[in-house]
Amino acid sequence: MVQTEFSFKAQMWKRLKKNKGAMFGLAIIILAVFVTVFGYMVAPDNSPNADLQTVEIQAKKPGYSQQFLKIPGNNISEGNWLHHFISGKKNNFQLIPIKGYQVRGDSLLINKFIDDDTSVVQYYSVNQLTNKTPAAIQNNIITKKYRLGTDKFGRDILSRLIIGTRVSLAVGLIAVLISLTLGIILGALAGYYRGWVDEVIMWLVNVTWSIPTLLLVFAITMAMGKGFWQIFIAVGLTMWVSVARLIRGQVMAIKEMEYVQAARALGLKNSRIILRHILPNILGPVMVIAASNFATAIIVEAGLSFLGIGIQPPQPSWGLMIKENYNFIITHNPLLALVPGFAIMLLVLAFNLLGNGLRDAVDVKS
Repeated sequence: MVQTEFSFKAQMWKRLKKNKGAMFGLAIIILAVFVTVFGYMVAPDNSPNADLQTVEIQAKKPGYSQQFLKIPGNNISEGNWLHHFISGKKNNFQLIPIKGYQVRGDSLLINKFIDDDTSVVQYYSVNQLTNKTPAAIQNNIITKKYRLGTDKFGRDILSRLIIGTRVSLAVGLIAVLISLTLGIILGALAGYYRGWVDEVIMWLVNVTWSIPTLLLVFAITMAMGKGFWQIFIAVGLTMWVSVARLIRGQVMAIKEMEYVQAARALGLKNSRIILRHILPNILGPVMVIAASNFATAIIVEAGLSFLGIGIQPPQPSWGLMIKENYNFIITHNPLLALVPGFAIMLLVLAFNLLGNGLRDAVDVKS
């Protein structure tokens, strides 16, 4: 039995590896997971929520570079390395965009950047910026390059895109876990016991299915409030019906198999038959629908954030980034809204390709 199961898994992986589309989707998903885990380590702006705002350089195009004067603060950085790894590190400095600077004795003269055609002269004491020699002031002059440009608040688009990956993967994971838990339990009970149990569960499924998904998510979100965790639960509670219908059909077919009948004849408990003999044999379809629901959850979350009832600012979300910058689509810098849109499209495509590949890999008839 164990050897047969191992052989099936090996064959499934072998078939999956031959599917180039599925492997491309898997590579994108692995990259997204890496970015999710090490987001603040790889993002150029590692402040909490990548929310370092510099309004003077708002809506700049990809590849824009800007020189800054770095003014150190007196606050001690809070939290340990684990807190910084998970939530980012608060900046203990202030960045002032400049066009140029000169050192005159103990004073630093800068041309503060206002816009492309305007600058203001300001003076700073060298001792205020550094306790070293005036020559060391060059350490306080830094140049930052915004590879994907800046948004309307002057924040780094690339950093917010990286940190926003966490929201998309998290909402997909938690929503899928909720939908699979409810769907498998209710679908298995309906398919195995039939009778009044099946009628009650299917009535609940049909009622839930009759309500448009977006309206149901609106209702749940309004009842629970706007926020990070609320959106996960709201999306998860709307996707379990498709899982329940699939599991019900699979259980109804498998429970008539000879090995299930033999388990009943041996006097095994119904719970043991369902958990140990039926559910392990329908993992293939479950994996396929899980991948599909993952993609659906990402789209629903992005739509809710775009409408303003999902993730709330300043926490980055791809849907929220589109909302904040969609006005630029018809102006000089449409990439501000198109970049997060492309990210959503790519991640959803990855899960759909992987789901299709899994469907073909677990199809033993082929």
